[in-house]
Amino acid sequence: MEAIVSRTRFISRTVQAEQSKGGKSAEVTRIMGLSTALANPYDLADWIGIDTQGYGVDAKRGLYNFRPSVRPVPMVVHIQGYPGRHYCPRMATMNKPCYAAIKDLSPSKPSMIFVASRRQTRLTALDLISHAAGEENPKSFLHCDDDYIEAVAQSLNDKALRHTITFGIGLHHAGLTSRDRETVERLYLDGHIQVLIATATLAWGVNLPAHLVIVKGTEFFDGKLSRYVDYPVTDILQMMGRAGRPQFDKEGVAVIMCEESKKTFLKKFLYEPFPVESCLGDRMCEVLNAEISIGTINSLSDAIGYLNWTFYARRVKMNPSYYGSKSAEDEDVEEFFLSVVKETTDTLQEHGCVIIDKTEGTDSRLSTTPLGRAATNFYLNCQTPKQMMQGVRGLRKVLGQHTQEVKLEDTKMSRKMLLVGNAESTKRVASVHKFTNDNDMYTYAIAKILFDISATYEFNELPVRHNEEELNIELSRSLPWGYDLSKVSWWIDKPKQSGKNILDIMASPHTKAFLLLQAFVFKSKLPISDYINDMRSVVEQIPRLLAAMRFVALDDKTSAGNFEMFSCFPLVRRALSTGMMIGTRPSSASSRPSIKFGNVKVDKELKKGSQHHKGSLEFDYNIELNGFRKAQRRGNQQGKGGGFGVMLVLGTLKGGYMLNQTSFNVPEARNDKCWKKHIRMDFDWTTAEVNAGQEGLVILRVIHESIVDSDFEISVSLK
Repeated sequence: MEAIVSRTRFISRTVQAEQSKGGKSAEVTRIMGLSTALANPYDLADWIGIDTQGYGVDAKRGLYNFRPSVRPVPMVVHIQGYPGRHYCPRMATMNKPCYAAIKDLSPSKPSMIFVASRRQTRLTALDLISHAAGEENPKSFLHCDDDYIEAVAQSLNDKALRHTITFGIGLHHAGLTSRDRETVERLYLDGHIQVLIATATLAWGVNLPAHLVIVKGTEFFDGKLSRYVDYPVTDILQMMGRAGRPQFDKEGVAVIMCEESKKTFLKKFLYEPFPVESCLGDRMCEVLNAEISIGTINSLSDAIGYLNWTFYARRVKMNPSYYGSKSAEDEDVEEFFLSVVKETTDTLQEHGCVIIDKTEGTDSRLSTTPLGRAATNFYLNCQTPKQMMQGVRGLRKVLGQHTQEVKLEDTKMSRKMLLVGNAESTKRVASVHKFTNDNDMYTYAIAKILFDISATYEFNELPVRHNEEELNIELSRSLPWGYDLSKVSWWIDKPKQSGKNILDIMASPHTKAFLLLQAFVFKSKLPISDYINDMRSVVEQIPRLLAAMRFVALDDKTSAGNFEMFSCFPLVRRALSTGMMIGTRPSSASSRPSIKFGNVKVDKELKKGSQHHKGSLEFDYNIELNGFRKAQRRGNQQGKGGGFGVMLVLGTLKGGYMLNQTSFNVPEARNDKCWKKHIRMDFDWTTAEVNAGQEGLVILRVIHESIVDSDFEISVSLK
C-alpha cells in the first residue's frame, strides 16, 4: 500500500508540474485514508498530501483524528490474564471463560470471538459446544428451526462448519469457500446463529456487528520467524471496534484474554498506542525492483528521490534509530538513504533482477532484466525468478539428454478427420499423430516443475505446526513421487542424500508444499483437516507461479530440451485444473470437441540486413463446440465460464529444440457451434533445418489445457 500511494503521489505531482508549465489548471489526485486511531496522524497526513506545516486556511484541512476512547457507542473493556508458558494449553484454558463471558455479558445478543488460526476456530467451537452440552442445552446459541439449519448445513462444503453451525456457532476464515463465508455471514446478521468465531483478518474486512467481542489470545504464529509474536495494538483495537456498532447497538463489551505477563502492557498502551511505522524496509527489494522495471527509477539518484515520497522517509526523520540512521539531520538521512539504495540494488543484481552500470562520480545507471520483469509482472519475491531459472535449466538439461526416447506414434490418425482444405493447402503436412503423454519422462517433468515451484521463496511462510513433521512423513509414504522425487521411476540420476535429518526435511515448508501438491493431483487422503486449508492456499498460487516459470524459461527458448519442457507446462495446468494426471483416460469421449486444422502454409524469407533466413508456419485452427460446451457448463460447479486455453509448441524431436510457442484462449461462446482462429508462428529457419532430420520435418504440438485426450502432433515438412 505504501508503494502504491507513494507512486500515485509522485505521478500526480509530476503531471501537475507539467500542466502548470503549459498554463493548464493543476490537477491533483485526491487520496482518502481511513484507519483506526493513530498516535502519529501528522506523518501519514503529510505523506498523502495534506498540509500539516502551514498556518493558513488550508492547513490541516481534511485531517480528522480521534482518540480510541472516543466512541459514539460506549464500550466496557475487560482485560484478563492467563498463566501458561505454552500457547496451545493456554488457549485451551480460555475456552471455558469464553463460554462464561458469553453467558454473563451477552446471553442473547450476537457475540464474536477472534482467534489466531483456522485450527483455533474449530477447537474453540467444539469446546463451546461441549460446555453448552454440560448445561443440558447444547443448542443455546441457535435461534432458528432445526430443520432450517440442517438444510443450510447440507449446502456447506467445510465439514467442521457443517457440524458447528447446527449448534448456532459459525466459523469464518480464509480457508472457507466464498459461498460458505457468505452463508455464515448471512446467518449471523439475521440472528439465526449467536456466536461467530473468526480469524483476526475478519476485523479488517467485513462489517459484522457484535454486542460482545472476545479477543482470545493476543499472539499469532509467524511462519517466517517460526515462533509466536504479538498482535499490533492497532489490530486489537480493530477487533474491539466490532463491539457495539452504532447502527446495531447502544453499548458494547470487549474481553481481551492474554498471557498473564502482557496484561499490564495492554492496560497501559491500549489507548496510548505506539506510532505507526513503515514496513517498506522489509520489502525494499521488491519495491525498487518494480520501479526500475517500469522505468520510474533509472539511477541511484532517482531511487533516493523516490524514497523521499514514501512514508518510510518521514519516519526515518522522526525515528532515525529505529531504522538505522545516525540522526535526523539531513546529511545523515541522505547518507542513510544512499546506503539503503546501494545495498538494495546490490542484492537485486545478485539475484539477477537489475544491471548496475557505474558512471562517473557516485551515481550509477540502473536497468531491469528478464528476471526483474518476472518478479514485477507476477508479484514475486526478488529471489524467486533466479530459483526458477535454476530449476528450468536443470529440467531442460535432463530433457535434452533424453529427448531421443520420445518418438511419434506408429499409428497415424486419419488426415480426413483433422485436415480441411484442398490438397495444395495441406501438402506440407506429412502426418498427423495423437500426442500421448504416457511416457514416464512427462511424469518426471511435471513432478520436477511442481518440486521446483514448491522450493521457491513464495512458500517460505507456509505454516508447519507442532508435530506436523511426523504427519508429513506419513503423507510422503502414501504419495507416488516421495518428498524429493526419489520415487519417480524415469529419472536415472537420483538425488543424493543431503545428510539432513529426516525430521528437519519434513519440517520444511517447501517439503510440505510439494506433498500437498501431490496430494491434490492424486486425490490422496490428508492426515488432518488443517491440511485441507493449507492445500487450498498452496494450489491457489500455482497458476501464477507456473506462468512466471514459463516467462523465465522463455528467455532461453532455443536451447536443447525446451521443446519437451514447454510441452509440459500446459500438462501441469491440466493436471491441476481437471484433477486428472497424465495417462488418465476420460470415462466418455462423447463430450470432447471436434478439432480440425486447415490451410497449412510454410514460407521462407531472408531477414533484412543479414544472411539468416526466417521461416513462418501459418494455419487455421477450427473447433466445433456444440456438445462439448454443454458438458463443460454442466461440469463447472462454480458456474464460471471463461473458455479454455490452447498451447502450441513448434519444435524438433532431434535435440528437442523449440522454434516458437504461443497460446490462445477459446472463448466461452454459448451460442456459436464452432470457433476458428488463424495462427502464424515465426521461427529461425537455420535451426529448424539443421535439426529437422533427413525427412526435413518439424513438429507442431497442440495441447489443450482442460481437455483430456485431445492433443495432437502435426509433422510439417520444410522441403
